[in-house]
Amino acid sequence: MTAALTAWRFPWWTSAFIVLTAALYLRGFARVHRQMPSRFTLRRLGFYLSGSAALAIALVSPLEALDDRLLITHMVQHLILLVIAPSLLLLGAPQIPLIRAIPPSIAKRTIGVIAKSRACRHFFAFVTHPMSTILIFSVAMLGWHLPVPFELALRSDYWHAAEHGCFIIAGILFWYPVIRPWPALEHWSRWAFVPYLLIADAENSMLAALMIFSGRLFYPTYAHAPRINGISAATDQIVAGAIMWAPGSILFLVPAVIIVIGALEPRTLARPRILGRATRCAS
Repeated sequence: MTAALTAWRFPWWTSAFIVLTAALYLRGFARVHRQMPSRFTLRRLGFYLSGSAALAIALVSPLEALDDRLLITHMVQHLILLVIAPSLLLLGAPQIPLIRAIPPSIAKRTIGVIAKSRACRHFFAFVTHPMSTILIFSVAMLGWHLPVPFELALRSDYWHAAEHGCFIIAGILFWYPVIRPWPALEHWSRWAFVPYLLIADAENSMLAALMIFSGRLFYPTYAHAPRINGISAATDQIVAGAIMWAPGSILFLVPAVIIVIGALEPRTLARPRILGRATRCAS
């Protein structure tokens, strides 16, 4: 472990990008918070900064130095990039703050032109539709965990960066229709996102079960990597699968439970009755 940490180099470009986007969000948030304090609360600011911190832990901390030595750390990275960081960033409702952080003259010539393009609006509607987002998420998660792409990412820094980029984009798209950061439109009823999340959890659980019970090593690199703290390659894969299965499932199932509870709230269930009573009183 000491050798891996000694050889690790701080990723300045990745760090600069995370810091820059966080600074832009803070600049834009300060403006919209003054205008719409009830919509852009300090809690949203906390969510976004937590998401930025999660990205930093996954990409610019010493955790990155161990991902080619321990599959356990690699799976923790993937959970952060696919689930934890994207959901926290979206809970910060970043669209408007990031746009407001840009000088108006530049925003009109860039984002304004894109927003007025019919082709761009159709493309955005397509890639953020739940049917598209769950497909993109499934392809990214399952595809990159196949032995050949996974090994390619381990051996090449460029492919490793591509893998992480795919995970972040797929994660943001997957959670976008679930969280619906304002002013996003609702495509489906809230009930439809329960099976949506259960499908993603089933895919994650299937991959984790294969890693735990297959009885063979999926990724040869870890069989030849220097072992850390005496952890065998087989144990490393089993624990990595357990991390995907238990904490990973919780991260999908808790939002599903929250959706169900929200749909069964007394105010939601009583709304038709209240409207009917109001109509009878009016008549």
